[in-house]
Amino acid sequence: MKQLVRSQGFGAIIGVVVMLVVFSLIDFSGWWTAQTITNVTQFTAILSFVALGQALVIMTKEIDLSVGSVYGLAGVAFITLEPSFGVPGSLVIALVMAAFVGLLQAFAVVKGHLPSMIVTLGGLFAVRGIIYVWTGGSVHNFSADARTHPVTRLFGGELFGVEAAIFWLVVVAAVLGIVLWATPFGNRLLATGGSRESAESRGVRTDRVKIWAFVLCSLLAGFAGILTLCNQPQTHVTLGENMELEAISAAVIGGCLLTGGRGSIIGAVLGALIVVSFRYELIALGAPSSWYITFVGVVLIVAVIFNQKLARFLGHSV
Repeated sequence: MKQLVRSQGFGAIIGVVVMLVVFSLIDFSGWWTAQTITNVTQFTAILSFVALGQALVIMTKEIDLSVGSVYGLAGVAFITLEPSFGVPGSLVIALVMAAFVGLLQAFAVVKGHLPSMIVTLGGLFAVRGIIYVWTGGSVHNFSADARTHPVTRLFGGELFGVEAAIFWLVVVAAVLGIVLWATPFGNRLLATGGSRESAESRGVRTDRVKIWAFVLCSLLAGFAGILTLCNQPQTHVTLGENMELEAISAAVIGGCLLTGGRGSIIGAVLGALIVVSFRYELIALGAPSSWYITFVGVVLIVAVIFNQKLARFLGHSV
C-alpha cells in the first residue's frame, strides 16, 4: 500500500475510482454499456498517445503547446499525400514531418535558450496555419483502395478483436515504461527535469535529452493523428484543435509535476481516461460544451495542487 501511495500515478488512480463511482451513481444504465465503454476506450487511446509525449516533455521541465497542431498536420499529410506516395509512403512522410517539427522546436528551446511555452505556442499557430493553407479549408478523404489497404487496416479498425488504437497504446506504453524506468535514458530524462545543474555535473548531456523528448512528443502526436485518420479517414482544418490542453491536463492529472523530474506513464493514460470520460458523460447528460472547458480548467488546477502536496508529503522538493 505504501508503495502504491508513493507511485506518481497514485492521484490518477484515486481520480479514476472516484469518477467511476460518481458516474455509476448518477448514470448507471447509460455509463455501463458496451457502446459507451468502446467509445471511451477508443478516444482515451488516441489522447493517451499525445499525453504520453507531453508527459515526457514535462518531466524535463519543459512544455509543448503545439501537439494538437502536429496531430492535425500528420493526419492531413497522411491523407493528402496518399495519392502520390501510397499509404505506406504517406505514413512515413507524415511521421517524419511530425518529428521534424519537434526537432525544430527543440533546437529553438535548447540552442536558442528560449522558453518552451513561447516556442511551442508559436509552433501551434504556425503549424495550424500550414494546415489551413495546405487544405484550403476543404475536406479530404481516402480513396476506396486506401481504406482497404493492409497498412490502413493495421492502424485502424480492429486488431485481433481489439480496437487497433488500444492495441498500439499497450505496446507503446509498455515500451516507454521500460525506457523510462529501466534504461539510462530514462534516468537522464528524470534527472534533467529534477535538477539540470546536478545532472550536468554527473555528465548528463541535458540538451540532447530535451531534444529527444521534444522529438518523441511530436512523433507520438503525429502517430495519434495517423491512427485517427486510419479509423476515420477524413480530414478537416480543425483536426486536433485544443488537444494540447487535454494532453497537458491528462499528463498533470496522471502525476506529472510542472516543475519537472517526476511523472508516470500509466498515470498519463489514466489521466487521459478521466478527461475523455468526463467529456463523454457531460455530452451524454446534455450539458453545454462550455461546461467541459470549465471542467478541464478546474481539474487541471486541482491536479497541480494535489500533485505538489503529495510530492511534498513524500519528501520531494517542488
